[in-house]
Amino acid sequence: MSTKPVIDLKFYLKLFWTTFTLSLFTFGGGFVIVSLMRKKMVVQLGWIDDEEMMDFITIAQSSPGPIAVNASLMVGYHLAGVPGALVSTLGTILPPMVILSLISVGYEAVAENTWVKAAFHGMRAVVAAIVLQVTWALFRTLAETKKVLPLVLFAVAFIALFVFRVNIMVVMVMMVLLSILLSIREARKEKMR
Repeated sequence: MSTKPVIDLKFYLKLFWTTFTLSLFTFGGGFVIVSLMRKKMVVQLGWIDDEEMMDFITIAQSSPGPIAVNASLMVGYHLAGVPGALVSTLGTILPPMVILSLISVGYEAVAENTWVKAAFHGMRAVVAAIVLQVTWALFRTLAETKKVLPLVLFAVAFIALFVFRVNIMVVMVMMVLLSILLSIREARKEKMR
């Protein structure tokens, strides 16, 4: 159960600092920051619940742009409207913008450095583990609902993506349409009872 915070200057500073530090210390892409965002916003702060986080991730993943920025925007908007969206988005984009600006200046000088290559190689393994952890946490939340429809859609999407190698956008559109149709059918059954 989430509890919406009191929206004041202290909240905006905390929202900015939270998204800023999440973005600053997250390496490896959007799903990594999403797992840390879930841990911070859902578990520690209690600002949103797991179901809301799952919805935000779904929307962020299916929207154009980086998932970390999209998810941050969604959370900020949910908590405090447009000002919250602006604050959380700024907190999320500022660290990579500054870091990448600095790295781009000196990248050529260190790109072939053995230590730098080794660090990047090690970071890939950690990122893969974090993505798997996020995937498991999201699936566990889905499985705990004990609803058949989401689990069936998960299985169909998984098979389409990993067995038949169907384009992810095709799978997403098909899953949305199928979910809508099945939900309408289920709602009609409920009305008839």
